[in-house]
Order: sequence, then C-alpha cells, then structure tokens
Amino acid sequence: MLIKTAKSYDLKESDVTPEDVYLNRRELLKGMGFLGAGALLATASANANAGWFSKDEPIKFKTTPLKYIPDTNTDKLILTPESKVISHNNFYEFGAQKQQPQELAQNFNVNPWQLTIGGACDKPITLDYHDLTSMFPLKERIYRLRCVEAWSMVIPWIGFSLADLLKKVVPNASAKYVLFETLDDPEQMPGQANRRLGGGIAYPYVEGLRLDEAMNPLTLMSVGLYGKTLPPQNGAPIRLVVPWKYGFKSIKSIVSITLVSQQPQTTWHKLAPKEYGFYANVNPEHDHPRWSQASERHITTGGLFARNRIKTLAFNGYGEQVAHLYKGMNLRQFF
Repeated sequence: MLIKTAKSYDLKESDVTPEDVYLNRRELLKGMGFLGAGALLATASANANAGWFSKDEPIKFKTTPLKYIPDTNTDKLILTPESKVISHNNFYEFGAQKQQPQELAQNFNVNPWQLTIGGACDKPITLDYHDLTSMFPLKERIYRLRCVEAWSMVIPWIGFSLADLLKKVVPNASAKYVLFETLDDPEQMPGQANRRLGGGIAYPYVEGLRLDEAMNPLTLMSVGLYGKTLPPQNGAPIRLVVPWKYGFKSIKSIVSITLVSQQPQTTWHKLAPKEYGFYANVNPEHDHPRWSQASERHITTGGLFARNRIKTLAFNGYGEQVAHLYKGMNLRQFF
C-alpha cells in the first residue's frame, strides 16, 4: 500500500464533491436563505419542539478547516450522497439489516433528552436537548467513515469536539478511559426488545476510548450531517464520530459518558473478542478473522454491486494526526 507523504490540506466540501453538485447545492441553500457568511443559518421550524430531530431541520454551525490526508487511491474524493448515508446504517437497536434503522426509527423521540457526563471528574454535568446544539460552537467536519465490514463513506458531519466537553467536567488523575452508553429503551428501540431483530447483542450498547484518544482534536460529538440535525437512524440526537477507527466505535444516541480508571468492557468486544478489539483502529495489515481489511467498497452513487473498490489506508488516512497515540504498541495484538 502506498501512502503519499505530502502535507495534509484543509478539506472543504468543495474538495470532496463534484463542482456542479457542490455549486448547485450551495446556490439552492443560499436561495432558501440557509447560507450566509460561510455558515448555514437556523430557521424557525415546526419540528423544533416536535419531540424528535427532523432530518430536514437546518442547524446553525460554523465551518472550520480540517487537516486531512488526501485519499491516495482516487483522483478526487466524492461525498457519499445523503440518501445513502441515511438509508445504509448499522444501528442494531432498530434492526440488524441495513435498511431497518431508517424504516423503524422514524418515531424515535429524542426530546426531552439527557446526556450525563460524570465519573472520575471534578465537575459532572447533565446536558439537555437544547444544550446539545447550543453549549459549544458547531463545526462542519468532513470525515471518511470506514466500517469493519469493509465498506466506506465520506460524510459531512456537524458537531463539537469531545475534548471541549471533557475539559468542562475537569477529569481527575484517576481518569484513564472514557465509557459511552446508548439509550436503553426497548419500547422505542425494537431491536432491544427482540433479540432476533437486534442481532443478539446485549443492550445497552457500550463503547469506550482511551482518554488521550477522546481528547484528540479529530474526535467529534456529532449532532448533524449534511447541514441538518441527525436523522434518528444515524444516531439522533447525539453520537460519537472517531474517524480513524472502525465505525462500530462511533456509538449512537448517547445518554451517558463516564470517565473511568480501567479499560471498559465494550459491546462488540464482549460478544466476539477475537473479531472486535477494544482499539479497532483501521488497519489494512490486520484482517478480520473472516475477511480481508486491505480494501473497501467506497459507497458513492452506485448500487450494492458497484465497483468502487479502493485500498484501505492505515488509520483510515488520519495517521498524521493519530499515529503518535500508539507509538510502540503492537497493533496486531492491540487491534
């Protein structure tokens, strides 16, 4: 695998989508009054207090440059169409088949919502629905997403840095890891109520990061995508996005974040420890026991069998920003 050594560049939406699509979308938003001074402007919406985040509800955010290592396998990155991002999902709480989350999550109620942040910290806090989009400046981050199943997307997320949130609660000396937990609500999440529908997973879904991973500038708490609030099937109202790790680390619909001293037991690692490690860094040289991780099917506009095969990059292309976190570690052992 060849990895260019050129310096990273600031990735904007215009860098990752065909020019005509980019200009048409921006002109449309401008004409609708959503675009101004480089930011999307929030407008009054009938859905604002309807109890759930509408995928059509624009939210205010400030675009900021993102250092990104260019894709070495294609001439130009292409944003995955929004229609694909919202219909091709792994969210087993709403079904283990890719289309089921979109079909079964549309009545998911996220207002009121509480996100508690506590544990080994000096100033624990609880955020409500409104806080998620108002407490911190929101930024657009265009990231590659690499699934452990060997498919990938490029998605324009909106959110804020997890580091900013953790700094607010002031981690203490015993904080070494960060534990995340998804909402446990079988009445709203049919995959939690039906073991067959939910893929046999023990709920609630739990994930974790090392504290230095959580504090990395790339680690994002996302509240939206494509200029709008997160659809329920994509993890409304708030989810984690860790772009150098396989997608299952980016836990959805989070209700608690806990600073802990010991490495937490995470959902997929408990279910199949030889297949899903705690770190789950994208590594083309370490295969899943049942398939190769050397390449991926990049989802763009084609169908299921579209030939969009590209080579997988170490750390999903973000090695310049994160490889130092694992210096001296055997990444085959700590997979």
